[in-house]
Amino acid sequence: MKFEKVLEGRRSIRKYKETPVDHEVLKRLIKAASYAPSWKNSQCPRWYVVTQDHILAELKQNALPPANQAKVEKTPCLIVAAFEEKLSGIGTEPGVYANEVGEGWSYFDLGLAVENLCLEAYRQNLGTLIMGIRNEEVIRSILKVPASQQIVAIIAVGVPDMEPKMPARHKIKETTVFVE
Repeated sequence: MKFEKVLEGRRSIRKYKETPVDHEVLKRLIKAASYAPSWKNSQCPRWYVVTQDHILAELKQNALPPANQAKVEKTPCLIVAAFEEKLSGIGTEPGVYANEVGEGWSYFDLGLAVENLCLEAYRQNLGTLIMGIRNEEVIRSILKVPASQQIVAIIAVGVPDMEPKMPARHKIKETTVFVE
């Protein structure tokens, strides 16, 4: 599939078929995420890929608000996206951030990796939904996420049961300043 088609075709999917996703395909998504750039190659993203029915049910019921529970009711996979703190954004002195963004670089790096994951999912004919409203304590408890990791999002992954249209996009002139 051409890259332009991947960029233009990826959508947030809010309805899934119950079709399982092959573990080899899920590994490809994580591999694609691992190719994302990161601050000094810090590679801070961490992934928790959940396909086991009882854990999926527990996460859906207890870690997501009702509106998101409905959207991912049938999804066969949830991926928790987190990052290891104090890796990204560090300057030449260990433990000291290089600029005022500080730990924000970890969020930036994770975002780049999540985008790679979602684009590869679309290339594999899968849909994704990135959910930021979640119960961090429940996720941490169920998946045994260490305190050194910041949980950012839950990503639903599965076979889409809908074909949403592309929402309106801002024009370049509304978002960009060319300094010439």
